[in-house]
Amino acid sequence: MESRSLRYFVAVAEELNFARAAERLGISAPPLSRAIRKLEAELGVTLFERTTHSVELTPAGAVLLGEARIALDALQAAGRRAQRAAAREAKLVLAIKADGDGGLLEPILARYATEPAALPVTIRLSGWGDQARLLRRGEADAALIYEPFDHTGLDTETVTVERRLAALPATHPLAARDHLTLADLAIPGVESGRLDGLARYLDMIVERHGIADLPQLLTLVELGEIVTLLPASVTARYPRPGVAYREIQDAPPATLSIVWPQQSCSTATAALVRAAASVVPAVEAFA
Repeated sequence: MESRSLRYFVAVAEELNFARAAERLGISAPPLSRAIRKLEAELGVTLFERTTHSVELTPAGAVLLGEARIALDALQAAGRRAQRAAAREAKLVLAIKADGDGGLLEPILARYATEPAALPVTIRLSGWGDQARLLRRGEADAALIYEPFDHTGLDTETVTVERRLAALPATHPLAARDHLTLADLAIPGVESGRLDGLARYLDMIVERHGIADLPQLLTLVELGEIVTLLPASVTARYPRPGVAYREIQDAPPATLSIVWPQQSCSTATAALVRAAASVVPAVEAFA
């Protein structure tokens, strides 16, 4: 398979519309349709179920979509890493979400600076859920990420584990109580304490309200639009009169990890991982 065929396929799979996919790719629809037919013939499988009104992925298409994204990201990453390797001044790029470092960024960098293999560090601030994508695309060498996230193609080491607290409007009836349960909060998909449910809930909030950072999220809490769960280190750094932080007895812990591409052979990245993993023990923090 050629990378162009995979790009064409991914565009159609994401748009589920040949006309929109063709516009996105800058080509016309007929050659795009022929390219998809050719790819299906080469693989000997049907990738899309087509009707006059809809386009849907088949089970084979769904599998190929996941693999194709990984393959295309790997190609992009290879090119970016080659370009960065040729740069006059070597550096290490660390991706983090603002306030997503557990308050540990400075001690990690201080410990890293003592490593013989250390390089100058550039911090790449990223949005919600972007760090893993930056790693897979070769735009960052390492990242600090809270679980859960997509581990595909990535290795991880735990940095710290801390409590999660509920963030409620100060006027919420539950704010009068010191201890709550997940069932009290009635957050959709989070009642069972599953991290994937919490991730879907946060993704839904971000998409629905266009949230770009933590202050915007807390503003929604103050306004009574949402309740959510946050790592204890975040709540300690963001006291707000309109937000009440409360203990959740059955909340899953917040695990902060240092993450890097599996194929990385960088001694500088390995040194950063050692530094991050040694700053605090991987036990519950802020107890």
